[in-house]
This record gives sequence, structure tokens and C-alpha cells, in this order.
Amino acid sequence: MSNNRILPPLDGLFTFLAVSRAGGFRAAANRLGVSPSTVSETIARLEAELGVPLIIRTTRSINLTEAGRTLAARLEPVIAETRSAIAEATSMDGVVRGRLKLQVPGAVMMDILPPLIDGFLQKNPEVQIEIIVDDQLTDMVTKGCDAGIRYGEHLAQDMIAIPIGPRQQWGALAAAPAYLERRGTPDHPRAILDHECIRLRFASGALTEWEFEKDGETIAIDPLARLIVGTSGWRGAVGLAVAGHGLILTFGNWLEPYFERGELVPVMKDWWVPFEGPFLYYSSRLTPRPLRAFIDHITEERKAAEQ
Repeated sequence: MSNNRILPPLDGLFTFLAVSRAGGFRAAANRLGVSPSTVSETIARLEAELGVPLIIRTTRSINLTEAGRTLAARLEPVIAETRSAIAEATSMDGVVRGRLKLQVPGAVMMDILPPLIDGFLQKNPEVQIEIIVDDQLTDMVTKGCDAGIRYGEHLAQDMIAIPIGPRQQWGALAAAPAYLERRGTPDHPRAILDHECIRLRFASGALTEWEFEKDGETIAIDPLARLIVGTSGWRGAVGLAVAGHGLILTFGNWLEPYFERGELVPVMKDWWVPFEGPFLYYSSRLTPRPLRAFIDHITEERKAAEQ
């Protein structure tokens, strides 16, 4: 790159980030609203400007070079700061404007996050929200997100975290009445090993843990699963439990409607394990105006719920 040029064209940098986030030229082109050939040509010009390769292209995939990974990591906070500055400038009249991008686990999309988003959008009609559902705990910064939602054990140390939703949740074991009538009701975690079980598997490949606790005793078991369903298909897994195909262990708040209708019955409730509810987390270095407004909304909703 010639010495008299301080920066390459910004459209090249934005396009590069789009490719980095999307993991491919065609997906980036769809997000940018341009053709894949335009994306390819823009990246080629950027690499020529910088004098280093940023992306390794194959017929099936793309991978960032070391220089590409470094550039993407350094650009993400700069772009986030740019978005924040624009949002601040366009919200000087008191109306919150701009984009809020959140990275969340699928668990909060059932009943915790949607009502909060609904109320927030009613208060702030000029804010656009994008929600990335990600159960693999990838870095929210590399996804270009302003904030994320996680449970306490997965929070990064350098993040600010505020509770969102219930302060306490439960891992609940349940089964259909017909199943329990046919197979009997277990009264101890180890008795579960003699039962048919429906397990959930995270996108990472790991099965959800079956852990129980009572009177200071904690027991983790790994029952043989008659059925295994990915966490994104949890409704189907619960439906199979309702149909009588075995015991299921999942979020208690997910199962409450089934308990109320009598489709499922709580099992070994005195062994259920409580855990801390989810947190909204974000970097202490940057809080865009839409994110600040969302934080205020969460705080107001929590205060109202606790009154």
C-alpha cells in the first residue's frame, strides 16, 4: 500500500468483516445485498492495498490467514464504536435509534427473552434488533454483537453482567403419567438407570448433564438414552415424553405448561437442582445507546416484577 494512503477504502473493510462473520463469500453477499463476484473483487482489491493475503479460498470453504484473523479481531471493536457514535449522533433528540445485536442461547428464546424484546420495541420503535441464537458459546465480539446472554458459569471475567429473567431456575425431571404407570416412578437418581430416557444434545456434540442434589448430596448420572434430540428440537423431545417414551430432564420453566395440563408429571422433585438464571453481559469498554436503553428496560422490568 502506498505510503500516502492512511487507510484502505472503508467498503473493503466492511466487506472483509462481512465475509469473516458469514464464513463465505456468497453468505456475505446476501447480507450486503451485492453479488458474490462483487465481494470477491472487493476482497482482492483490499488484499492488494494491504499487500498481504487475508483469506484462503478453496472450492468448498474459506479460512482467514493469520493476518486476516488479526485484522478482523482489531476491526470488530472499531466498527462497534463507529455504530455507537452514529447511534449517539442520531439520538440527540431523545429518540433512541440504531441497531442492537444480541448473541443468546436457545434456552432464553422460549419464554425469557421474547417478552422483554416486545416491551423494549414498543418503547423504542426506531431500534432494529438482530438476535443470533448460538448454543456453542462462541465469542460475541467476533460475531459483531453488542451484548450476549449466558448463564453464570460461562461468563467472561472482563464483562459486566446483569441478571435477566428469573433469578433461579431448575433442572426438572418429568415423564408422562402413562409411562410412570407402565414403568413405575424412580425414587433415587440411580434408579433412573433402569428407565427409558430422552436426552438432549448441544450443538457442540455434548449431551446435557443429568445431575441431582438433595441434603448436600450431589449425584451425576449418564443414563443410556432411548432417544437423543438436539437442543434446538427440545419441543419435539418434550412431545415424545408426553407420548410416553421415557423420562426427560430439562428446564423446569419449559415444562410448567405441560405440568399444568397434566401431560407430564414432575418426578423426584426433591432431587431437582437449582441454578442461577441468565445474565445479559457486555463489554465495559463500549455501551452503545440502544444497548443502554435495553439495559434500562431490563432494570425497570425487574424492579416491577419484584414489587
